[in-house]
Formats: sequence, C-alpha cells, structure tokens
Amino acid sequence: MLGEIVIGGSASLLICMFLGPRFIEYLRLKEFGQHIREEGPAAHAGKAGTPTMGGLALLLAVCVPFLILSEYRAASLAVLGTALVMAALGFADDITKLRKRRSLGVSGRTKLAVQALTAIALWLVVTQYLEFRDTLNLRIIDASVDLGLAYPILIFLVIAGATNGVNLTDGLDGLAAGCCAIVFLAFTAMTFITQGQGDLALLSACLVGACVGFLWFNSFPASVFMGDTGSLGLGGAIAGLSVVTKNEVLLIIIGGIFVMEALSVAIQVFSFQRFRKRVFLMAPIHHHFELAGWSETKIILRFWIVAAICGAVGFTLYQASITP
Repeated sequence: MLGEIVIGGSASLLICMFLGPRFIEYLRLKEFGQHIREEGPAAHAGKAGTPTMGGLALLLAVCVPFLILSEYRAASLAVLGTALVMAALGFADDITKLRKRRSLGVSGRTKLAVQALTAIALWLVVTQYLEFRDTLNLRIIDASVDLGLAYPILIFLVIAGATNGVNLTDGLDGLAAGCCAIVFLAFTAMTFITQGQGDLALLSACLVGACVGFLWFNSFPASVFMGDTGSLGLGGAIAGLSVVTKNEVLLIIIGGIFVMEALSVAIQVFSFQRFRKRVFLMAPIHHHFELAGWSETKIILRFWIVAAICGAVGFTLYQASITP
C-alpha cells in the first residue's frame, strides 16, 4: 500500500504541474480574473485580474490518480464526495462573482443550506456504512461523548468551520495551499499508521501532491489563485477526513492555522460591533501582519511554520490516543 500512496501523491503533483500552464492560459483567454475587494490592503490592487478558479485543476489532479488506484472504500469516497460538493459550491460562487464583476457571490443562506445537506449526507454514510456511533472522541484525553442526534450538527459545524477557515486563509499567495498541504500530510501519516485506512491515506497523499503541485504556480507572486472552488473543496476534504477518522476535536489543533484565521475575524467583528474598536489592524490576521509591515513572503513562511507545528502536535496526540 505504501507504494500506491507514494505513486498517488507523486502523480497528483505531476498532473497539477503539467496542467498548470495550459489551464492558466485558458483562464486568461476566458478572462476569469480575480476581483480584489476595495476594503482589502492597498498592496493587493496589483493582483486584480490574476486568473482564478485554479482549484479546478487542483481537484482534477487529486481525482485522476485516486480513482485509478483506489479500493473504493466508503470512508474515502465520503471524503472525496464532501470535497467535490464543497468545490461545486465554490465554483458557483466564483462564477457568480465573475459574472457580476464584484466580490459577492452565492448568498450566505445558500452556502449554509448546502453545507447542512452535505453534513446530513456525511452523517448517514458514517453511521450506516461505516457503522460509527454518534459519539465524539476527545482524543486529547481517553474519553468520548455520546451526542446522539446532535452528531449531524457537529458534522455541520466541522464542515462550515473547515471550509470557511481555509477560505479566509486564502488571502496571500500560496498561504492556503501550503497550509492545506501540511494538514493533509498529517492526515496521510495518521491514516497510514491506522490499520484499515490505507484508502484514506492514498486520498490524503493525492491531496498533498496536488497542493504542492499547485504551489508551483500559486506561490508568490501567484500566476493563478485557487478561488472558492479550491478553498471550499480543500476545506471540505479536511472536514471529511476529520469526521471519518473521528478526529473532530483534534482538527482544532491539526488545522490550528485555520482556527486562528477564523477566530481573528470573529474577534474583530465582535469587538467592533460591541465596542466600536478594532483588535487587529485588519482581519483575517494575516492582513494584520501585512499592515504592520511584514512582507508577504515572511507572513507566508511563518504561517507555514505554525501550521507544521500544529500538524506535528496533532499527529503526536493522535498516535498517543491509539497506542494501547
């Protein structure tokens, strides 16, 4: 199985790098360029018009080797399905923005409705096909909580949190793709060491390879952006992996960088609405450091370091939780 995992990850990387130049040229011909929000940092104005929706090529690079090498287990198909549904939602969002020539796409209610339906579908898969109990494994301590009918609500929160977290992180060149690659690498290691999860390890490896291959074109200065197609798709994959491996709580640590980004926005909104004061110069927090004078590359590299530490800590806690 190790050979298939390595081949799958390598194939995804090479496919993404091979498709990159052709896909970027196609996006340029169709004038699918990124719209930059006026309230964002002034330095980002020069990024307007950069091809977006690169997430399509990224997800294609994941699907091809996985579907060829996969054993088609219910768990891995559930994760891939969650990722593709979220990617489709992101694609609809991207297309709406491009057609309307503004930064507002699909309504928030529509997004929540799709995420809720996806959560119900994922809940049915894990309880009916994987025969999981409606319990929350705390991992950090040797204990679990029986959630009953509240379990699908937890899954919804995981999907909404992961997709929004990755989407908010996708504000600097290569930041989200690099952090996602680190998170998927942690899941690759976690699923590889767990008996019976080889197919999940293969999917995780394909996701790592595709993210790294996409970074070849998305790193600073970016030639293409992943768009909501990519950020929601990758967030969906992270959420799916955490649910089918019973690591919903541990995801807070493994995806710590996404939690930090989302929390910075929540804190900023609450503080301004309640006290009319801003805690950060701008949210998400990577923009705070940008306005504080840090270069974009310094922010990206330091956030990758934090993501790697979070991934390593999460993997260590997971291994400790499954060791007799």
